Amino acid sequence: MTETVAADHLRQLIERIERLEEEKAALAADIREVYAEAKGHGFDSKTMRQVIKIRKMEPSDRQEQDAMLTLYLEALGIPVNDN
Repeated sequence: MTETVAADHLRQLIERIERLEEEKAALAADIREVYAEAKGHGFDSKTMRQVIKIRKMEPSDRQEQDAMLTLYLEALGIPVNDN
């Protein structure tokens, strides 16, 4: 009996994961379509992805990353644009 219950629970979990994977694939396709639309309007998808990544970051993490990038660029003698 316990083995049957465990097997049923396992099957339910697997089926949930499979449904979620299908939803994830559908969402990924939708996202690709939005990037294609943006590209059709002249936007750069690589830059858009970077903006999205930055927007997800905490301000303090973003400041730390910017500081490290500036430090590395200066160490390599690459001019840093500090508007």
